[in-house]
Amino acid sequence: MNAPRVLVVWCPDWPLIAAGTEPSSTAVVVSSGRVAACTAAARTAGVRRGQKLRDAQRYCPDVTVLEEDPEGETRAFEHVLSAIEDLCPRVEVVRPGLAAIPARGPSRYYGGEEAVASRVRDAVLERNFICAVGVADGVFAADLAARTAYDDHDGLCLVPSSKTSEFLAPHPVSALDMPDLAGILTRLGIRTLGDLAALPAHEVLSRFGSAGGTAHRLASGGQARPPAARPTEEDLSVHLDFDPPLDHSEPAVFAAKSLADQMHAKLGERGLACVRVEIEVNTTDGQTRSRLWRHDGLLSSLAVAERVRWQLDAWRTAGQLTGDLTHLLLTPDQVVVDTGRQLALWGQSEVNERVARAATRLQVMLGHAAVTRPQLAGGRGPGEQAARVPWGDSLTTASPANRPWPGRIPRPAPSTVHTQPQPVQVLDASGAHVTVSGRSAVSAPPARLVVSHASRKEELAITGWTGPWPVREYWWERSRHRRYARFQVITDDGRAWLLTVEQGRWWLEAAYT
Repeated sequence: MNAPRVLVVWCPDWPLIAAGTEPSSTAVVVSSGRVAACTAAARTAGVRRGQKLRDAQRYCPDVTVLEEDPEGETRAFEHVLSAIEDLCPRVEVVRPGLAAIPARGPSRYYGGEEAVASRVRDAVLERNFICAVGVADGVFAADLAARTAYDDHDGLCLVPSSKTSEFLAPHPVSALDMPDLAGILTRLGIRTLGDLAALPAHEVLSRFGSAGGTAHRLASGGQARPPAARPTEEDLSVHLDFDPPLDHSEPAVFAAKSLADQMHAKLGERGLACVRVEIEVNTTDGQTRSRLWRHDGLLSSLAVAERVRWQLDAWRTAGQLTGDLTHLLLTPDQVVVDTGRQLALWGQSEVNERVARAATRLQVMLGHAAVTRPQLAGGRGPGEQAARVPWGDSLTTASPANRPWPGRIPRPAPSTVHTQPQPVQVLDASGAHVTVSGRSAVSAPPARLVVSHASRKEELAITGWTGPWPVREYWWERSRHRRYARFQVITDDGRAWLLTVEQGRWWLEAAYT
């Protein structure tokens, strides 16, 4: 069964637009140490979405680094959503910067898909926001159509249902936004969505699991998850009346977390889960506001509470919500079959449950990424072997930590690992800079290490060293290809250091004690 026709409005580089950054400046928005968005000027310098921050700074040393701000992005995006809502009801927020609406109803009202797409595009442009509009079967194909439209002068791209597979086929597998899976597929010679769609679905599922099954459905023009039929006679929504009415949002966010737990309990009894939820609020002055929110994965209770926070803040800032809150309603607008989760054999520890509740309350107040926990990860460098993951999330990598990593530094592990490598100088006995050739030949034995501190420089004599250990990363991808070498050195004060040299420059990566 074909996915329903969807109209997608895409505002490129939205995190940077929301932050007020000019496209001509070199700037990036960072999330969990990786580039989440970058300006056109930064892309020209070689910066790409998904890169590690240090790689982006290697391509563009003077780049401006901004932290991800989903609340600010949602507030700014409300102006775009208001322009779309003036023409089409039931706007769905896929994420700030990307909105979707069902195309069938508006196209009948306005006289065709092209007519409604043109009206929506012009309405957003009148608000002085750059956008592109795509119409296709399903959100994924419509999103790609909008990105294709951005390269055209009119900013519109309509993909007929009969041409969906043909349209998707030449796109690279990286368009799936599953970087680990895309990397594996590329190394196996499956480089385009057409290559992936041509494979038998059951074999992709057995080889790559649920992520592979999702990718195959998207590449074939289907939906990420087939919807589950919900009995029409059942009301799975949850609501709460506030008495007295609330004059600020924080209590409503706590209430949203509790309501989301109730909603998921209802869904769980029926073997269902929610991937799109409708948030509706009423106020003392008779206003009623609602918004649909989609999440790439299953919406957890915390994710629902976060979206309630973002949406209330956006409505308040835009002046669309002026009275005190009297009613909050959460409705699971789209549900899928729940794959479930496996609990421990002997039950959950009460201590762990109390920790989980406390962490969740902090996340509701401070944001999803504010409470993290360390988790072992794969990688060659010491900074890559441990990652801080938001509470409740799990780290999924193509190569887990317990698998061998060629070029990984030997044990023992450094005691101090710098978030960003610090520049240092390595000199030989004559005071000249030590260099390493492409064949890993050292120009002279390292004799002095110069470390720069905030107010002084520290020059230390090197009493022992080993290396170089050449490392070549991402040789199959030109934009991420790196060649460097590592050294371990001991200085006369008894300390040991882990150094890297790349393109003639030395860096202090970690220290041993």
